[in-house]
Amino acid sequence: MDIQELRSGEVVVVAPRGRVDSTTSGDLEQRLLQLVGGGERRLVLDLAGVEYISSAGLRVLLVVARRMKAAPCDLVLCALTPPVRQVFDLAGFLPLFATEDTRAAALSRLAPPR
Repeated sequence: MDIQELRSGEVVVVAPRGRVDSTTSGDLEQRLLQLVGGGERRLVLDLAGVEYISSAGLRVLLVVARRMKAAPCDLVLCALTPPVRQVFDLAGFLPLFATEDTRAAALSRLAPPR
């Protein structure tokens, strides 16, 4: 798994590519928690490049979401591929996360009020 990262204003976009499973989920968890621990308060997790997510990957997202809620921070997931969306749906995770179809919509959702 490769993790790309970019900043758009006050929002950090994290875009993993490949599989998020028991072998790779620790890297994603570590990076997301580093961002939150470093003071980032608005994150978009762009899942367009994720072809598969396992229960270990779901656990990571749940841990990160809980940590972010306590911070408090905002997290929006976007661009879930059909196989990833299906795993989220089957696990009952879709209602637990703010989701958007595109990165642009996720960024718009986290844009500071004017």
